[in-house]
Amino acid sequence: IISYDVLLDIFWRNHNPTTLNRQGPDIGSQYRSAIFCHDDTQMEAARKSLQHASKSYEQSIVTEIRMAAPFYDAEEYHQKYFQKHR
Repeated sequence: IISYDVLLDIFWRNHNPTTLNRQGPDIGSQYRSAIFCHDDTQMEAARKSLQHASKSYEQSIVTEIRMAAPFYDAEEYHQKYFQKHR
């Protein structure tokens, strides 16, 4: 089992949280840096992790931290993308 704090650490290390609505060559709000929390404990941990992560970047972190909303599956052609495009 991986703790939420470890997941947050992995999150900050695996993308650039200082670019607004962009990751690599992909541009648009769907590529924004975001953390979706399921309760107040996760929200507090995410905010603390942002403060800690901000010490590692010269630019401001633009990651959005908010409570999770209902999640809906993507269209069928987006399902199992990795398996379809190996």
